[in-house]
Amino acid sequence: MRPFSAIAGSGVFLIAAPGVVAGLVPWLLSDHWGLPWSTVPGFVPAGGILIVAAAAVLLHAFARFALEGLGTPAPVAPTEKLVIGGIYRHVRNPMYVAVLSIILGQALLFSSWTLVAYAAIGAVVMGSFVRFYEEPTLARRYGAEYETYRRNVPGWLPRLRPWRGE
Repeated sequence: MRPFSAIAGSGVFLIAAPGVVAGLVPWLLSDHWGLPWSTVPGFVPAGGILIVAAAAVLLHAFARFALEGLGTPAPVAPTEKLVIGGIYRHVRNPMYVAVLSIILGQALLFSSWTLVAYAAIGAVVMGSFVRFYEEPTLARRYGAEYETYRRNVPGWLPRLRPWRGE
């Protein structure tokens, strides 16, 4: 895939998937952002910081797919190369971690147990999708390269020191 196509496809998928899961659905669940901000000390700044940091990670991960992998995160237009640079040296699933973090940031921002429950359900769904679809698909597509990567980089809790590769 050409870089422009990869960037355009990733942009569309960014709006269609994380935009809906971490943006539209929480907005609908939190009464269209009509809720007052949390009155719990520290929740609003913590939520804001979490949202901004997670959004940066999400954008970085999407850029990696387009520029390093020459593809998109969408299963219909996968990458030509396994993406293992940048944030992917710290955690295998940064997009899912970022999306869940954005949702939890909003839960803090509004002191919303509904959004906490939504994040928990999302974590189960995402974890199942990764385990039963993504990991087997990546193992078939990239073989030993993926298996080495999977053994050395955690799936969900980022490691502080980046994996250097083998």
